[in-house]
Amino acid sequence: MLNIKDLHKSYDMGESSLHVLKGINLKVEKGEMVAIMGSSGSGKSTLLNIIGILDELDEGQYFLDGIEIKDLTEKKSANYRNKFLGFVFQSFNLINFKNALENVALPLYYQGLNRKDRLDKALFHLEKVGLANWASHMPNELSGGQKQRVAIARALAAEPKLLLADEPTGALDSNTSKEIMKFLQQLNDEGKTILIVTHEHDISLMCKRIVKLKDGIITEDKKIKQHKIK
Repeated sequence: MLNIKDLHKSYDMGESSLHVLKGINLKVEKGEMVAIMGSSGSGKSTLLNIIGILDELDEGQYFLDGIEIKDLTEKKSANYRNKFLGFVFQSFNLINFKNALENVALPLYYQGLNRKDRLDKALFHLEKVGLANWASHMPNELSGGQKQRVAIARALAAEPKLLLADEPTGALDSNTSKEIMKFLQQLNDEGKTILIVTHEHDISLMCKRIVKLKDGIITEDKKIKQHKIK
């Protein structure tokens, strides 16, 4: 599913450069649920951006579903993101002037589906996250947990092979966080491959594997007994 070999990434800081990722090796198999942990400055956001085809590596190799991600044009990058990846963010990133159904349908526009098929598919995924009755509601009429469910439905609508969640519970209270993680666990049980960036230890324990980064290198990579939410 995902295979990264000897990945390096630096940023030009004018007279010097900042070496953020220093030889990352990471393999994620289909159906895994992996937490990537690390303090601020550890490199986890940079790694997520490269995995999400939002940034380019300097050295090494990155294969996604058997395809090497390298020297892509903007159009090709966008096509691969739409084909392979679904994104869930801490801040939800919903469009305020579109209702829940329209937000979920948005990625399908870029897949060339006609309006009726987009809305039918979006409603199916809203139903999957338990929000079909909220389809016509605007983001400002939804709770934090509902917004994140809409964001997850939007990420799932294009049927991605890999779901990338960047601090998906960071803006939620503890009970709502558990609800969202329970839903992500259910998705994983159905076979969806999920990568979660988090700084919260209890959230990482709800995954099946923990990868820890520090100063641009992986310091720990272990499978764990997942804490299942009932």
